[in-house]
Amino acid sequence: METIKKSLLFNASCTALVVTALTFATRAGMIEPWRAEFNLTAEQVGWIIGTAFWGFTLAMVVGGPLVDIIGMKRIIYVAFTFHVAGILLTIFAGGFWTLFFSTLLIGVANGSVEASTNPLITAMYPNDKTKKLNQFHVWFPGGIVIGGLLVFVLGALGYGWRTQMAAMLIPTLLYGLFFFRAKFPQTERVSAGFSYKDMLKACVSPLFLFMAAAMFLTAATELGSNQWMTALLENVMEAEGIHSILLLVWISGIMAVGRSVAGPIVHKLSPSGVLLGSAIFSGLGLFLLSISSGYWSFGAAAVFAIGITYFWPTMLGFVNENIPKSGALGLAIMGGIGFLGGAVAQPLLGKIYDIRFEALGDSLAAGSATLRSVIVLTVVLTVAFTYLYIRQRRVKS
Repeated sequence: METIKKSLLFNASCTALVVTALTFATRAGMIEPWRAEFNLTAEQVGWIIGTAFWGFTLAMVVGGPLVDIIGMKRIIYVAFTFHVAGILLTIFAGGFWTLFFSTLLIGVANGSVEASTNPLITAMYPNDKTKKLNQFHVWFPGGIVIGGLLVFVLGALGYGWRTQMAAMLIPTLLYGLFFFRAKFPQTERVSAGFSYKDMLKACVSPLFLFMAAAMFLTAATELGSNQWMTALLENVMEAEGIHSILLLVWISGIMAVGRSVAGPIVHKLSPSGVLLGSAIFSGLGLFLLSISSGYWSFGAAAVFAIGITYFWPTMLGFVNENIPKSGALGLAIMGGIGFLGGAVAQPLLGKIYDIRFEALGDSLAAGSATLRSVIVLTVVLTVAFTYLYIRQRRVKS
């Protein structure tokens, strides 16, 4: 495949992922405005933002198996259509149910982006999968940085959440234009000659099922915490005169830098070693965030960011490299299960916060207690990835 065509498709994929990240970042800044404007509880908002993750999972489960049948480009058509529809419906939302369904549409769009672009990247770069997936996924935290700053700047200028949503139409139209003009390669499974039956068998192998379970927990740790970070720590940051959305921008900026230099790190430590270190740093970061305040929160957030930086792309790269026959379906299942973990985490964290607030009567203490509840996931992951690391060393020795 010509280098210039690869570059066009890679850049278009990155732009589409930026849109996915923008929906995530701006939504994090809309939790409190939605609660105030529509008189919603934290649990109700949790169901709304969790719908984006359910929609993502739905798109991955349905779209993943179809990638090899109808092609990656048609899945991108679905993503573009649903992004435009979801953004417009959000702008004109009037309450819980319109927000619920608009967020669902956006979730389906986001899942369709992942269902098509992950196998596209592995098909274009078969000899450098984990590195290129990390470089591609730079643009999720990178997009969150852009989205977080967009929320901050437009808010400072007096523009509300509807204007912030409308701004996302620009990159959406841009990636649509890029993709509609491009010619897509065959998926890796098709070009390698694996049968569909081979792919299905690979997706129920013990190692794949182990990684799928781990993906649920890593995504719940990353996406659950990040989506609620702004709301949970708002009072902590405002006491120092700091807009809490900047904490999310800080975390995402560190993630973007980390993923951009992923190649040497993954090569030196091995994917399983990177995952083990990620679990340890994530748990430590969450603990530090739960006891920090003001500017100290940025130091704690940096530790957490280091932990979650490599989770998602390294999980995908590990599966595709070690279970290659799982193909596009394997990537879709992993992504879908990941966002399922994020979906379950959203209302659960909202519920935990409501319970803690009712018991403690203090939003600061309730937010800290909610963050500490996620640490148990990182403990389980540390045990799981220790086993994986030892297993992989035995396999290679």
